[in-house]
Amino acid sequence: MRICDCHVTINKPEARGIMSEWLWTGDRDGDGPVLLLAHGSGAPMDSAFMNRFADSLAEFGGTVARFEFAYMAQRRTGGKKRPPPRADKLIDEFNAAINSLKEQSDRPIVIGGKSLGGRVAAMTSGTELDPAVRGVLCLGYPFHPPGKVDAEHWRLPPLEEARLPVLVCQGERDPFGKRAEIEDITLPERVRLEWISNGDHDFGPTGRAEATLKGNIRHAAELALSFMKAA
Repeated sequence: MRICDCHVTINKPEARGIMSEWLWTGDRDGDGPVLLLAHGSGAPMDSAFMNRFADSLAEFGGTVARFEFAYMAQRRTGGKKRPPPRADKLIDEFNAAINSLKEQSDRPIVIGGKSLGGRVAAMTSGTELDPAVRGVLCLGYPFHPPGKVDAEHWRLPPLEEARLPVLVCQGERDPFGKRAEIEDITLPERVRLEWISNGDHDFGPTGRAEATLKGNIRHAAELALSFMKAA
């Protein structure tokens, strides 16, 4: 299999609201599943985390296509740094990205994202989707805002209402949902939760931990690729 370790841009999808370029990492011409990956609320698609994860997945033979929501893309053109809209307002943009990818490739698709991107992907999976979309990957799911663990702030419905298999890779120390907090809740059988050793929201461990950031990212990438192939 030919693996491309560089990021390749493609032309702008015609769908309204999608940024002018995507980033591809991995074998764009292969026949395996493609991970359509969205960014988190405050960092773009080429943030350090997104680059590390995409590169690691490609090293294992996976393919990633990254895109940005309109509010994030506007920051690149000198626009005002706006906060993201409500998560449910981004579902149409994720569906537009899926449709654009379908026009370019007939490969199976797993949709996913970092934090907010994963939450929106889970929400999108609760809608009517093309059969080519096989699963959802959440990298650091925002179960609740940091420090707000009372019931009214939990964001479980996207996972509970997802119509596809879901893999959540979660840092054990993630302030958006720590292991001790999540183990007290019940998730649907179709939602699989994998813990990233001593990881924070970006999977980084503490300095005294045996785990390393590189090792944690690679572990998440291995889990993701296995999930993609099985979905």
